[in-house]
Order: sequence, then C-alpha cells, then structure tokens
Amino acid sequence: MVLRYAKFWWRSGNAHGLHSPFVFNLYCFVIHHKGHHAAYDQVEALRKNLLKDSTLLEVQDFGAGSHTGNTKTRKISAIAKSAAKPRRLGQLLFRLAQHFQPSTVLELGTSLGLTTSYLALANPNAQVITLEGCPALAAQARKNFTEMGLNNVEVVQGNMDQTLAQTVARLDRLDFVFFDGNHRYAPTLQYFETCLPKAHEGSVFIFDDIYWSSDMAKAWQKIKQHPQVLLTVDLFYIGLVFFRTNQPKQHFTLRF
Repeated sequence: MVLRYAKFWWRSGNAHGLHSPFVFNLYCFVIHHKGHHAAYDQVEALRKNLLKDSTLLEVQDFGAGSHTGNTKTRKISAIAKSAAKPRRLGQLLFRLAQHFQPSTVLELGTSLGLTTSYLALANPNAQVITLEGCPALAAQARKNFTEMGLNNVEVVQGNMDQTLAQTVARLDRLDFVFFDGNHRYAPTLQYFETCLPKAHEGSVFIFDDIYWSSDMAKAWQKIKQHPQVLLTVDLFYIGLVFFRTNQPKQHFTLRF
C-alpha cells in the first residue's frame, strides 16, 4: 500500500491545471469542502457509542470470494474500529451524495451502517438500499438506523452474489452506487456489470479501496477502460465513475 500510494502521489495533482469545469467545481467545493454539517455530529455520535459497545456478534464474512461465509465472534467495538469507514471518507461520501442529490442510492456492504447513515442523511428524500451478507451485522445496522431516526433506509440481507441482481432488477435507475462489498477482481467487475444497465447520464458510481490489493487495482483499471465510463476521478482511497456523454473520455488523479 505504501508503494502504491507513493506512485499515486507522484502522478497525482490538485486544482491547478484542472481544465474540466465539472471536475474543478467538484474538487474544490465538494471533495475539499472544509465546512461542517450537522449530520457529521449525528453519525460520529453513533460511531462513538459503537466504539464502546462490547456486545458480541457472530460475524459471517461473505467477502473476498467466499460463498458460504466464515463465521467468527467479534465485539461491535472491534468492528467499528477496524471495518467501518473512517470519518474522513464517510463525510466525503455525505458531501458527494448531498451535492448530486440522488433519488436512488445503492450501497454494497452495510457493516454497522455508519456510511449508510451518512448517505441517508445527505438526502432524507432518497431511497437508500444497502446490501449486507451477515445476518448479525444486518440486524445491528437496522437497530442503528432506528436509533438514528432514519426512515429512508432498506437493508437487504443475504449473499450479495444473489441479492444484488434481484435488487437492481426492481429499480428503474441507479443514481448513486457505493461499491464496498467484495475486494476481488472478478466480483468487483461482476457487481459493476450488474449495476451498469441502470446507470444514466447523471449517475455516480463510487468504488472503495481501489488500491487495497493488486486485484482491486486491476479491477479499477478495467472499469476505467469500459466504453460507457467517460469520466473517472482517482482519489486513491476511492474512485469516482461518471457517465457524462457531453465530454470526451477523461481520467483525473487527484490528491485528497
């Protein structure tokens, strides 16, 4: 990861020299926005409580190519510390969702629901659907959403290899998708291809941990090359994909 980040830093840039007005505004006023939102306090209060919760959960891991799920007992506090997205990235996702105001948000990988909460608070009128393989995590996430007063979130529990296609099939369109379900090459591309038919001119697809492994880096390169993908923004930690047909195919590597 250190080597990958060093290579990223060497080739990445910032707002200087950005000739795309769309990307310039996105980078300066959304990605690097320094203001504060009340939603930050709400979600971080939940995180603080989870970090103190010693309740044990039987966690099934369906990621990394597993189809049966490897079960182990973990404290909620340990999951919140190691598996939840850090505050900085959660708040970036909030700003992106707030900026684009999607009506339909799909998240692949719920965990404890911290990122989901950020996405749901960004647009309370949006339909937010989040997919989670582990029954215990799905149940805990539902509990967290109830405590947060989030009424626009639906948790779909089950192996994502089955539930994703079923969920996408019942939706008319996908405005905003956050891919954080399986950090391997083939599943990442499979999930992308499953969601692609419901993408449109204004859709935003966001891929997490694009340099987490050689598999993910390879998948990210493949996604960038897809003919329907016309604009990508590489922030190292996440990759943004757009389908804007009113401009030539472009790729930006920017520091965050």
